[in-house]
Amino acid sequence: MSHVPRVRADALRLVAVTDSLHGGIDELARRATAAVAGGATMLTLRLPDQSPRMLAEAARALRAAAPSVPLLVSDRVDVALAVDADGVHVGSNGLSAAAVRGFVPEHMIIGASVGGDVEVVRATGADFVAIGPVFSASATSASESIGVERLAELARACQLPALAVGGISPSNVGSVIAAGAIGVAVLNALLGADDPAHAARELRSALDASGT
Repeated sequence: MSHVPRVRADALRLVAVTDSLHGGIDELARRATAAVAGGATMLTLRLPDQSPRMLAEAARALRAAAPSVPLLVSDRVDVALAVDADGVHVGSNGLSAAAVRGFVPEHMIIGASVGGDVEVVRATGADFVAIGPVFSASATSASESIGVERLAELARACQLPALAVGGISPSNVGSVIAAGAIGVAVLNALLGADDPAHAARELRSALDASGT
């Protein structure tokens, strides 16, 4: 899976993924700005229930609010292209990373979600992968989590910079870094936190303490 790096490793350290549009676009931009101020290194716009127009408006607001970090749009390649986002993140459904790579600009970053062996193949052509869910976010989702050992296996199979996603907290970031992840992607625990800046600082502190 040879590839030309389009994103620096330090930009993949702490990726903040949007959790919802509660409070509106201005509130989303405020929370994203706070997360970046606290140490988030990338933003991914993921709002699967919103229209392309709303996604485009939200993407432009995030870009204006936090121009210092890369902005990716989840799944909607059309929106990512329309707003000139830095990249797109593809899930397990829809187009593969290789298919997207065939028609987006050469500089565009592509991330791909990986939760099993099938997704490893679909990640070919991506610049990085987000592997998980590693930990369960709740008792009802415990059966869906893959665990740290499986994270390590999938990271080796992908041969791409890997993020750990799913139930990430300051108490477990050390274990996912030790398993081969170079960073983490966080949803509710960051942009969904009451104080995103504080949440980001705690996660960055734990990441920095991991020794890598």
